[in-house]
Amino acid sequence: MICVKITSMDKIIISPSILSADFMNLEQEINSVKNAGADWIHIDVMDGHFVPNITVGIPVVKSIRNKTDMFLDVHLMIENPERYIAAFAEAGADLITFHYEAASEPQRVISIIKNCGKKAGISIKPGTEGSKIIPYLNDVDLILVMTVEPGFGGQEFMHDCAMKIPLIKEKASQNLVIQVDGGINNLTGKICKSLGANSLVAGSYIYGSDDYKKAVESLL
Repeated sequence: MICVKITSMDKIIISPSILSADFMNLEQEINSVKNAGADWIHIDVMDGHFVPNITVGIPVVKSIRNKTDMFLDVHLMIENPERYIAAFAEAGADLITFHYEAASEPQRVISIIKNCGKKAGISIKPGTEGSKIIPYLNDVDLILVMTVEPGFGGQEFMHDCAMKIPLIKEKASQNLVIQVDGGINNLTGKICKSLGANSLVAGSYIYGSDDYKKAVESLL
């Protein structure tokens, strides 16, 4: 069993999104960002229903788990997430994040994740007010604030969405991970950190760079 400390308040957790990686060389791409200093691997799961795109699923998570000991940060952008949590947990996810908007009973989904022995996260889309997830802050390990519309990589950062971070930080426990995903680069990353985020998801900024290590370090 892989045991990873989920957060440290004196360090920013960098979670490169494999959505922007070269899937023909995925093992190498994961090893490269690990060697560059990344902490987690962010896996975007899309079903073509909750978001208008389809990406990877359970077999890919299992394959990645077999090839790396990195912390697998699995972001479910899917309808009815409760149906698939056990399978993603069994495949090797360390943390499973679902969308508030996709769950009729968020508390039940959180309980399912916890009962599978995994860390639980909850995410909100740009159009969802930050106040909607305040009731769940004491029950999850991570809050993911989307600063683009979920579904596609390479979108521009929405500054107004980042303003949800201080509200969440004010109400959150010290150990909660406040993660931001969407349009993250060295400039927008600084904005998010200044507002209270302690984890950054970056896809095209890291995997589209010529120097992964330099890109990762610029986010710290």
